[in-house]
Order: sequence, then C-alpha cells, then structure tokens
Amino acid sequence: MMVAPAHADPKAQIRGDLDDTLRAQLVRAVGEADGAPTNRFEARRRARSAVEAAEALLRSEGYYQPTLDDVVEGDENPVAIVSVIPGRRFLLGPPAIEWIAPEPERGAAAAAAAEVGLTPGDPGRAVDVIAGEGRIVAGLTRRGYADAATQPRRVVVDHAAFTVQPTYRVVSGPMVRLDGIRLETEGRTRQNWVAGLAPWAEGDRFDPDKVAELERRLLDTGVYDTVGVALAPADQTNPAGNRPVVVTLADRPRRVLEAGITLSTAQATVTTGATTSVTGGSAVEAISTWYNRFGRADTLRWQARIATIDSRLGVDLSLPHWRRPAQTLKLTTALVNENTDAYSRLAATVSADLQQRIGKTSWISYGVGLDVGQYDESRFDPVTLAPIRMNRDLAILTGRAGAYLDRSNDPLNPTAGYRFTLNVQPTAVAGDDTVLFLRTETQATLYRPVMDRTVLAGRIRLGSILGGDELTVPADRLFYSGGGGSVRGYGYQDVGPRLPDNTPRGGISLFETSLEVRRDIGQSFGAVAFVDAGAIGFDEAPDLSNMRYAVGVGARYKLPFGPVRADIAFPISPREGDPTFQVYISIGQAF
Repeated sequence: MMVAPAHADPKAQIRGDLDDTLRAQLVRAVGEADGAPTNRFEARRRARSAVEAAEALLRSEGYYQPTLDDVVEGDENPVAIVSVIPGRRFLLGPPAIEWIAPEPERGAAAAAAAEVGLTPGDPGRAVDVIAGEGRIVAGLTRRGYADAATQPRRVVVDHAAFTVQPTYRVVSGPMVRLDGIRLETEGRTRQNWVAGLAPWAEGDRFDPDKVAELERRLLDTGVYDTVGVALAPADQTNPAGNRPVVVTLADRPRRVLEAGITLSTAQATVTTGATTSVTGGSAVEAISTWYNRFGRADTLRWQARIATIDSRLGVDLSLPHWRRPAQTLKLTTALVNENTDAYSRLAATVSADLQQRIGKTSWISYGVGLDVGQYDESRFDPVTLAPIRMNRDLAILTGRAGAYLDRSNDPLNPTAGYRFTLNVQPTAVAGDDTVLFLRTETQATLYRPVMDRTVLAGRIRLGSILGGDELTVPADRLFYSGGGGSVRGYGYQDVGPRLPDNTPRGGISLFETSLEVRRDIGQSFGAVAFVDAGAIGFDEAPDLSNMRYAVGVGARYKLPFGPVRADIAFPISPREGDPTFQVYISIGQAF
C-alpha cells in the first residue's frame, strides 16, 4: 500500500499592497500547515495565529504602525487570510552608548563606537540594532577588553517622529594584559616550545587575533586531535595584573602503521593504501609514523618500499615552527635502488630543507641535498649514433630552492583560481665525472568556470638545465616525460626521443601541457575530456619539434574529501613499444 505524501499549505494567505521582498518575508514568517482548514473555526484560528506572526515580523523590520486583519473567506472551503497595511517604516535615530563603570580608555571607546555601523535614517530593523551591539563588544575585545559585555539595551520607538533610537549599555571591564602560556595536557608536548609559538610578549594588551593565531599554529602541525586555546578567567590574574592563556592539547595516536600496494601493467596502474610511489611500476610499501616523539609536534616517518622501479629504505623527520613560526625543518635520509628503462642507481641520500609557509596554502623553501652512489646509464653516442652504457660512481651536491603559490579554491578539486610552482637546483657533481649545472623547473595551472557546472583546467610545465649536457648530467637529473603525472596515454619516461634500442633518452629541456574540460553530472559524479602533450629537448630551450600527444576521457566520483579519478588515455600516432591505452585510478584531479 502506497501513502501519498502530506501536502503543506500556507497557514494563511497574505494580502495587501506590499513589495516582493516584504511579502516573501511575511509568507515565511506565517509558515505552513498540513493541508487546508476543514472548517471556518479552524481557518479563523489560523488567521489569528498568522496575524501574530506577521506583526512580529513587521515590527522587526521597522513597521511599528501596521494595520492587520484576520479574514476568513468561504463556507465549504474556508480560506485563512491576513490583510496587511504595513504603514510607514520607522527609521534609525542616532545610536547612543552608555558606559557602565569602569569606562574604557577614550581612544578604545571612540573606536568601538565608530564600529556600531548604524546610519541614522536607515530602516529601523531589529537585526541591525542587535548586530550593532555585537560590533561594539567585538571592537572592545580587539582593543584588549576581553571581558566586555552588555546589559539590556534600551530602544525608544517614537511614534510621532517615526524613529527607532537604541541606547546600548556596555560594561567594558578592565584592560586585560597577557601573561605566558599554561599548558594543560597529559601528552609529551613541552610547555616552553608552545610558549615560543605565542605571537605576543608578556604584558602585551589582549588581542583575540593573536590568541587565535597560536591555536592555528598548533593545528598546522597535524599531530593533535584537538587543540584548545583560551584566555584564563579573570580570577586567575597574576599579581602583575596579567592573565595567562590556557592551552589544552589532545595528542593523536603516537604511532601509526600504514601499508600499501601498487599494481602496474602496460595498460593500467591502480594504487591502494598508503603507497607514495610517484614513478610508476608495482610496489609494496610499509610506513611507520611516530608523532610528537620529541615533544615539539614533530613527525618521524620510517619507510620501506620494494618496487619494480623505486625501492627504498628511509627515514624523515619534520620539525614544524623551527626557530620561527610557520617554518618547518625537514630532514631526510634514505637508501635508494632505482631501476628505470633509462638508468639504474644505487645511492645513499641525505637532505635538509627549510620551508616557510606564506598564508594558508603557499610556501617558499630552501635547502641542500647529497646523493652518493653508483649510476648505470643508457646514453647516446653523438659520434657513432649508437647507444652506450655508462657506469659511474658519483657524489651529487644539490642546492634546493622552491616556491609554491596556491590561489585555487580547493586542494583536491579546484574549480577556480591558479597555482604556480618553481624549483631551482644548482648542482655540483664529483667522482668519475665533474660538472656544474643549474636545473630549473616551473609549472602553472589555471582553473576557470566557463558555464554552469563546467570547469576549464589548464596546465603548462617547463624545465631546463643550464651548464650541462646530455652525457655529463647524471641520468636521474635529466628530464623525462610520460605517465599519469605528465602525459597520460604513454608509459613512464616514454615521451620524447629514444635510443636505437628503444630505451628512453633523457633530455636537457622539457615542455608539457594539458587541457581538461570537467563537467559535473548530478551531485556525485563528473566527466572529463582531456588533451595532453609533451616534448623532451636536447638544448637549454624547450624543443617543440618532437611533441607527442594523447587524448582521453575520465569519470569522477565525489567523496567528502575529494573526487576519485578514473582516466583512460590514448596516445596519438603511437610508436613501436607504446601501449594502446593507459588507465589511471587515483584520488584527486590530475592537476
């Protein structure tokens, strides 16, 4: 048996010469009822109830002399009606503030009064009067009066002058000056480290923005489940007249063990779990993460990965707010066994980087890295035009400078804005070869809504090596292209010229570009059509004469944290050894 859903009718009809905005407000205020009234008594009851709701709405909007009548029409099918003549709208008079002792400093009082935001002659709306009171308290709070509060306001409605004049009664309380940090937590975090994050000095005037900034700095570390930062109550003021700020922290689990697996064929790459491989191939990976091991919101991460391309055993340490707020020190060391079609290497690596956050999502970084290992490289002999194999023991010292600017509206599913990345790496090579060169790489992405539910996304990536050549630059520092993160439809490193034995030939310059049309379908799904292109060159300037192209389509399924992406891409004019197509499955958009 099927039951028809109940039909909601307006509790009463609104009649009168009203503007559309006021009529809509009255309809919402009167509300709805389940079905029409069954008799005139019920209709009369509804009309009278609707009159009360309408009168309250009109008064809140500044209509203090309305004419309202409850009317019932019809006998068999009675209709409840409210007849409305709103009358003249009352206007705001000059607001006044009555300070309840102790009064704030003259400058703070004047500044807070200036923030009331009420203009005499504007409509006398209740919501505006109430909001003005809130702005007074907020203005006092920003100027150090943390305990500012209000007493019941007086509002004089002058029916002869048609004005509404509010008088606010405000208790500012004493000026509050800040003391240090009082840490209340059972975790490992050290109080002196938290105190070093406070953006104020002892004796500074209370500023809620500075207290909120401390909370944001603690949240940015990512090692706490909850963070609480609040001014201590007034009765905890110390003998010097300062009040501490109380910090409460709840640590996340101190150790987290993750595992992941990546399965790859010539046609597909599917990733699950915590795997972090970005080079392709199959991999099994385990990661053990220790949080707050040293009591300063640090993250210590152990990684073991066995892979067809990039196997490694390593550890990295992240120390947020190192020596200054928003600056993170990252220390990394690893044993790496990398085996690609173009080269293989067995090396020990160490690096140290400082990253300074700018705003919420942008940063600059600088640091140094050292790689020492054996390199087995496939190269091209320009004299004999034959492939050659080079085995070298090299030590590579790299300076690292980078910048990331994010002005997009979402980290995983951007629909507007742009992003820009720049990396500059001056590099010195010693060992079986000696060479100095500068490796630069930049990428820009743009997101533009072009119509309802459709976004046009574009990407361009450029790279160049200055001061080195194809034979002297270590193979892992050359540019390669192809795969899910660059030109889809081609295998890893498969874009660009190849050696006579079909081995990928790394280059001195790089050019890549992508264009996507993203279309939402319903609430949970989306579709994508894209074109990717890329080229590897052997001069410092990118060479566009050997461009490779691919086209494809994809589907998106939206989850609360971002979309799941599935793309299929087809290379245009594939060469011998190129796959017919490639499938990519991951979380987040391609760029």
